[in-house]
Amino acid sequence: MKTFDVAIMGAGIVGAACAAALTREGLSVVVIDANGIASGTTAAGMGHIVVMDDTKAQFALTKYSQDLWKQLAQEMPKDCEYDNCGTIWVAANDEEMTEVRRKHELYSANSIPSEILGENGLRDAEPNLREGLAGGLLVPGDTVVYQLTATKFLIEKAVAKGAELRLADRVVTITDDGVMLKNGESISASIVVNAAGANAAELMPQLNIKKRKGHLVITERYEGFVSHQLVELGYLRSAHGNDADSVAFNVQPRSTGQMLLGSSRQFDAETGEVDREILGRMTARAFAFMPRLPELSAVRVWTGFRSATPDNLPFIGKILGFENVYAAAGHEGLGITTSLGTAELITDALLGRKSQISPEPYLPSRTFIEH
Repeated sequence: MKTFDVAIMGAGIVGAACAAALTREGLSVVVIDANGIASGTTAAGMGHIVVMDDTKAQFALTKYSQDLWKQLAQEMPKDCEYDNCGTIWVAANDEEMTEVRRKHELYSANSIPSEILGENGLRDAEPNLREGLAGGLLVPGDTVVYQLTATKFLIEKAVAKGAELRLADRVVTITDDGVMLKNGESISASIVVNAAGANAAELMPQLNIKKRKGHLVITERYEGFVSHQLVELGYLRSAHGNDADSVAFNVQPRSTGQMLLGSSRQFDAETGEVDREILGRMTARAFAFMPRLPELSAVRVWTGFRSATPDNLPFIGKILGFENVYAAAGHEGLGITTSLGTAELITDALLGRKSQISPEPYLPSRTFIEH
């Protein structure tokens, strides 16, 4: 029986990033996934690489990860579609402009370029937004990436360093000594990393992760209709609510000339079929911000499941009750952004070295305050 230093469960963007980081350090790695590369939560993302500041810990991880993406971009192939389009956080009213100014001050204090746009500046930057919006915050350093090819790129980096890829193999048991597959095969590993996204808690219910369903729409090619990733400031309330279904305006330009439209969030939705009521609410929200959107043609609508935790921070680190099993899961809508930072935190933990940011806020052993 072959023995590995690390067995990674999950070949999504987080598992792929962990594999690339660990093999870079000379560790032997096997990546196991029942369905294939980037086939789960990763496929349901928008590929937005964004600094978020809902909490200090979220800010630290997203900023750290975005910096890592900028370094990686220098070697990524063209088909990863890494695009420095920037983000505009759209403010609908004066109250949201107060939030714009707060974000601008925070970003400036942390050397992140941003620019406050008034009503006219917003319209100049994005003429297809409706009139009467109060303004927004332009964050030019934010980017997007095509996460499917980016995941494949990271897996290929790991394989080039000796990693083994086991697709169509389902893990049914995780222990401190490795994993057992559905076919009865055991894979021995000194460390196991659970990076199974929305499915991470199926074998490890001690991970407080809930599946949260989302819808995405992609359009035909309409070159120049949108120039920046556009996100309503109300998105923050939508993304971080822990109960009710919600929708928010979020549209992204793709390098193909297409536009990717989100976003919705649903708990307790067990099937992957399109929910027409939620889709209608999501598109109506988008039409309220961009009145010409109904003139465009959609080519595909699909859904996926994100992995949500009670405090909207991922689980990164050793799992309670195990000596050699680690989590890299629970990233909700920020898995693409935070994948590289997560991989470095996992690698640092396994090698016993100090991390660039404090790992404490993300440890699976943390407790949650009930509201």
